[in-house]
Amino acid sequence: MTDSEGSQAEVEALYGSYADENTQREAFSSGNVPVAVYGLGKMGLPLASVFAETSGNVIGADIDPDVVATIQDGGCHIKREPGLEALVDELVSAGGLRATTDPRSAAQEASVHVVIVPTPITEEKEPDLAILDTVVSDIATGLDEGDLVLVECTVPPKTTKHRVFKRLKSESDLSRGEFGVAFCPERTSSGRALEDIRGAYPKVVGGVDTESTRAASVVYSQINAEGVLTVSDSTTAEAVKVFEGLYRDVNIALANELGRFTDELGIDVREAIDTANTQPFCDIHEPGPGVGGHCIPYYPYFLIKPFETPSPLLSTAREVNDSMPEFTVSNVREGLEKEGIPVEGSTVAILGLTYRPGVEETRASPSIPISRELSELGADVYGVDPLLETFEAFDAQPIALEELYELNADAVVLVTPHEEFETIRWKELDSGENSPSVVIDGRATLKDAEIEARCYTIGTGESN
Repeated sequence: MTDSEGSQAEVEALYGSYADENTQREAFSSGNVPVAVYGLGKMGLPLASVFAETSGNVIGADIDPDVVATIQDGGCHIKREPGLEALVDELVSAGGLRATTDPRSAAQEASVHVVIVPTPITEEKEPDLAILDTVVSDIATGLDEGDLVLVECTVPPKTTKHRVFKRLKSESDLSRGEFGVAFCPERTSSGRALEDIRGAYPKVVGGVDTESTRAASVVYSQINAEGVLTVSDSTTAEAVKVFEGLYRDVNIALANELGRFTDELGIDVREAIDTANTQPFCDIHEPGPGVGGHCIPYYPYFLIKPFETPSPLLSTAREVNDSMPEFTVSNVREGLEKEGIPVEGSTVAILGLTYRPGVEETRASPSIPISRELSELGADVYGVDPLLETFEAFDAQPIALEELYELNADAVVLVTPHEEFETIRWKELDSGENSPSVVIDGRATLKDAEIEARCYTIGTGESN
């Protein structure tokens, strides 16, 4: 054994290690530093897989026994994530990735602990960190000197330092300076998770102390091809992640508010936005029927609720974006009235129930309030979404895409433009007794479709 190999074999933890950083990187990449990933959901499993392909020594923990059993068999419960299914199968077969329902046993094994669990909000819009607290307590039972805890899930600023670190210290036998904690935000999108984690963007790293930042940088420099951006501390890193979401929420709110001027101005606001964006200092997003997903609609409340500093802009942006489903429904109602059809007793089909095209996620989807408000107005509402197997969140009867031609819908509302909707035969849909009288295009994706019905595009106006 060479001196390098001998030194590498001695490195089993990274925080406070006396070995040089090259040796630490080699130890991590060779699997001498075991990793546990807590949370194997849409982002957790891709993250665990990239850790495993890098180090070959990862155990994933999740409380869902079906998820764990699937992974242990080499399967993948996450759909439509390119490359993930094959990667999981390969890693499990090689022994580089395992799964357990017992996070405390994972904590006993690991020296690097990566937390990526849900951090939702309550009905009162308060951040709900209960799952995070539970996982942190589980980690504390197995925390050893030199261990490093990396928080990837989005949290209100100050959480890592004042909540995670303090809980770990109080519930373990360790003191400050004996273990590391850093916030290293997940910066990925569904449908491209592996690409993002491997290095579509640099990894942001901020620790509760300098050594935590350094040790976390060693880890992520081995995973992310674009490298690491270190910031002053964990609170700054938390703010980076929240700010990224707030920028998009406020920008979308601006676009949505501008889009509502379409009719009064008598212009295509989308055309004006696109042209304005040719100026290098302008980057207005696109209007639409609302903002969904597990990120953008929630992150504003990570600043609005926990802190006393006034945030009227963030609150107003949320109000604007939350109002877009109602605006969409009002255009359905007005379009039907122009055709002499009362909304009560009408038949309305909603195309696209997930919050984003090609992504099987319905959390905060605009289609939820749109379907509810139409039902409350007395319409018979039907939902079409090729990605979904369950429709419980919606006040809509599920139908297959081909059934649309026999539905005899009075109105069709396109909320989420899945690729499958590009095959809709609008000429056939427009012909005969089954022809809709009104079409609402929430995303401006039907401009090339030959639609004979009255068609209103949010941000563009009425075209027929």
